[in-house]
Amino acid sequence: MEYTLKKSLGQHFLRDENICRNIVAALQEKPGGIANGQLLEVGPGGGALTKYLLQLPGIDFKAVELDTEKVTYLEATYPAIKGKIIHRSFLDIDAPFEGSFTVIGNFPYNISSQILFKILDWKDQVPEIIGMFQKEVAQRAASQPGTKAYGILSVLIQAFYEVHYLFDVPPGCFNPPPKVMSGVIRLTRKAQALDVKSHSHFTRLVKAAFNQRRKTLRNATRSLFTDETLQQEIFNKRAEQLSLDDFAALTFQMK
Repeated sequence: MEYTLKKSLGQHFLRDENICRNIVAALQEKPGGIANGQLLEVGPGGGALTKYLLQLPGIDFKAVELDTEKVTYLEATYPAIKGKIIHRSFLDIDAPFEGSFTVIGNFPYNISSQILFKILDWKDQVPEIIGMFQKEVAQRAASQPGTKAYGILSVLIQAFYEVHYLFDVPPGCFNPPPKVMSGVIRLTRKAQALDVKSHSHFTRLVKAAFNQRRKTLRNATRSLFTDETLQQEIFNKRAEQLSLDDFAALTFQMK
């Protein structure tokens, strides 16, 4: 049984078995293994990773796939997956397990940032994520203050997760080859979350600061603080010069 590729869904299917095995190996490296024995694969597509994940012993496995043709293909090719596919857009589903679970996937590139933000909503349930992204997105998630790639995604993800860039995946490993390099990252939830006034204060501040990243913090976030607070030295800096702790501390001074 064959399937077709759908550009509209950002589909680039992994065909390099070594890369598939390396991603699955990364999943098994952590002591304690898969959280609670529960694993969610996002965007299984043609089943490149799925066929390995289904073989993991003692795992409650689910996959979320929007494309009807891929669901039919997966069920015909890997009978063990029957009853384990959530046939919807990942962005529309509720957490598919009770308690904690691990997330893995070759994430569709056109919604990969949205996928990460969606997983952030589940951060209390998701201690680990292993994902393949367009390299630029993977680097943004992992980047540090003072770099060009450091931005909203970096700060909001790193507030809750340690991000480790694992390895590059060249275009030739996919069908069709994307025009960009890809990268695999591991996100591991921090034992201690950042101390912030509230998650919504933190998000508002980070977005305001980076949405006008060429301006000083004073000009970019003027509406969030009193005139008196804005006189502090830190407001002379630009967003990319602030550490996670700087942003967290500032939330307590917001209006």
